[in-house]
Amino acid sequence: MKKKFILILLILGGCTVKTWAQQVGVKSNLLYDATTTMNLGLEIGLARKWTLDIPFNCNPWKPADGRRLAHFGVQPEVRYWFCERFTRMFVGVHAHYADFNVGGWPNWSFISKNMQNHRYEGELYGVGFSFGRSWILKRRWSIEATVGVGYAYIKYDKYPCAECGSKLKDGHKNYFGPTKAGISLVYLIK
Repeated sequence: MKKKFILILLILGGCTVKTWAQQVGVKSNLLYDATTTMNLGLEIGLARKWTLDIPFNCNPWKPADGRRLAHFGVQPEVRYWFCERFTRMFVGVHAHYADFNVGGWPNWSFISKNMQNHRYEGELYGVGFSFGRSWILKRRWSIEATVGVGYAYIKYDKYPCAECGSKLKDGHKNYFGPTKAGISLVYLIK
């Protein structure tokens, strides 16, 4: 009886490890990489067509030119895959949180004057919806593209320049629009 019980436990343990390993993907968002933002995502299979994606990103750098893009963020997302997990198209619901210190950006046409001449410190949080697709490259490798829209509540303190000055004001903003964009390289653990 005792030997059967131990044998059953070993078999169940082996099945659990195998099932768990086939459900995990590790990923890096190449768009974040292009901005020197360190990032790592973990996607865990919950059921045949459901996954939980948990990406983290952090940009601690302080360039010598006074620009700021420092932030820490996390954006967990529950995904429904139309075929099966990690394959083809999906839709998702995500939440997001970020702590930021940004400003002093260059005079480019798509950068607002506020972001060029001021610095903002604060945090944001909200929710959104996304749509994406995954393409298999090799046995364990794939590439994934995703876009999302949603809402963010942004609470901030405004400063006169990237490195100096007293706080000009504190405020908040309700934002509706794009909340997610990614082209990620994914490695599936098996």
